[in-house]
Amino acid sequence: MDLRVLQGRAVASPFRVALAGIVLTGFASGIVLAGFGSATQALGEDAVPLVVPKATCGPNDHPEIALQGQVPAALRATGFHGFNCNLELISQSKIDGANWQTAEFREAMGNGADQGKGDGDREGRGEGDRDSRGDRDGRGDGDREGTVCAYHGTASPKLSLPSRNPASYGVPVIDVTNPSKPITTGFLQTTSMLDPWESLKVNERRQLLGADNGQNGGGGPEVDIYDLSQDCRFPQLLASVAVGTGTDGGFVHPVTGHEGTWARDGLTYYGGDLRYAPPAPIASTGQYYAVDTTDPTRPKLITAWTTGVAGANVHGMSISADGNRGYFVSLGGLSGGLAGLTDPKVPASNGVLIYDLSQIQARAPNPQVRLISKLLWKDGSVAQHTIPIKVDGKSYVIFVDEAGSGGLSSAAQEAAACAAGLPPFPMARIIDISDETHPKIVSRLGLETHDPANCAQVLPDIVGLSIFTYGSHYCSVDNKQNATTLACGYFNSGIRVFDIRHPKHPKEIAYFNPPGTTVPSPGSNHVSTSQWRAGGPDWCSAQVHLNASNGTLWSTCQDNGLVMLKFTNGVWPFPETTTPAGSSED
Repeated sequence: MDLRVLQGRAVASPFRVALAGIVLTGFASGIVLAGFGSATQALGEDAVPLVVPKATCGPNDHPEIALQGQVPAALRATGFHGFNCNLELISQSKIDGANWQTAEFREAMGNGADQGKGDGDREGRGEGDRDSRGDRDGRGDGDREGTVCAYHGTASPKLSLPSRNPASYGVPVIDVTNPSKPITTGFLQTTSMLDPWESLKVNERRQLLGADNGQNGGGGPEVDIYDLSQDCRFPQLLASVAVGTGTDGGFVHPVTGHEGTWARDGLTYYGGDLRYAPPAPIASTGQYYAVDTTDPTRPKLITAWTTGVAGANVHGMSISADGNRGYFVSLGGLSGGLAGLTDPKVPASNGVLIYDLSQIQARAPNPQVRLISKLLWKDGSVAQHTIPIKVDGKSYVIFVDEAGSGGLSSAAQEAAACAAGLPPFPMARIIDISDETHPKIVSRLGLETHDPANCAQVLPDIVGLSIFTYGSHYCSVDNKQNATTLACGYFNSGIRVFDIRHPKHPKEIAYFNPPGTTVPSPGSNHVSTSQWRAGGPDWCSAQVHLNASNGTLWSTCQDNGLVMLKFTNGVWPFPETTTPAGSSED
């Protein structure tokens, strides 16, 4: 999400989609659009439920006292002390707080040798080289399973509070091998790491940590890559390169960081640039781009393309296991007026775009991307990211929006969504892509706060707040190849965990909503955007990292920093659950 570009702009689903025959002047590659499938799934089609069943809490939990996901206004006013259901806090590393994203690297698997990295071992050393090193630092049992490292973003120096110590700028490196005792080992402070925004990602196969320069939502063309292979607690810088500038030896074209992810083989890093303004007659804004990381010390730009979806921008993405498919988003809901919510003549512009990336994957000269299909909707906006998964061998995409039906939060947008009978807040959804030419929504993971019937009860909670209240931002699964569990950051509703073994009928199994803080965290974007309120609920907005071997998860909430949680009351893991390394990276 780009606060500079998006804040305060009302919308639903804008203009007509103009997709045929786009050639991007000055680009090394255009987008081939012939032969794609197109769809706008009607609201209520096939009776897709909005609200998931609530979790059943244990006797020692502190469950929500009102609606599912709600922190009532009265609790905010007197100081919110947190809710928990089947999750308990076992440790915390607050430091300066956090912002939008987290990443994890495991040196060896924590729940079974059969989940080793295999060909993901970049140097072909096999797992024995890692696991036979013994107890390197006196921590005991943790070393036998290998080190687990956590990384997360923080606010840029410019947006940090003046009280922040410059020595802790950037990405903290935290050893979470012992879940009860996180240890900070350093801070990454190269250009992109000073604020990677939503682009901070690990590639497990090649043991790399990467990010683009997303400072303040769009900082510049730099891509930073670190080597984790020797010791993930002490990443080694391989490159900090301004791609697309001609100095990288690749395609010359301006790009700016914001979002990003790796192809599974670690040979390509994809970015989402929300700041790009393409030449006429292209109707969309922003661009996606691909960076060759075959030599991680010399990343270089391969190509860039726009979506052509009128009135829409770009954001997050994920890549198939073979690198030949990309599940990108069309960030819609930024123009066209709130009246478009209920006007069938106004097309939707927010949703998923499935691309053929095979020419990029094969490093064809002048590679083209081909749009295979798109699925757009109006009951959500400001599309955030995707996760390709399989459940019982069938292919799905987890899709997460960042704003509700009326666009980024404001009283007018929320009221318009409620009046239209649409959810005012964003949520995750599950999309069946077994026929990739005709993707289909099979479930939505809304809470009771999302139900427009509850608007009168919910909207008083967020008076005076303009963005990111109730609703989703980033999600993760336990295992992309055999997904059973989805865990998400739902901003003011905290961290929510869902059973997705039956994709058409997901249900909530646990949640943790941390207490409000009374002193602002100097490295939190919750503070820098003027949305923080003393004692009010936090912004839980980052990827969640599940570990079935010890029944834990960790993530960050922007005021509370890193939180390590343990499942209770026997709700997780499920018997079939596995959490291989890299499973939480999109």
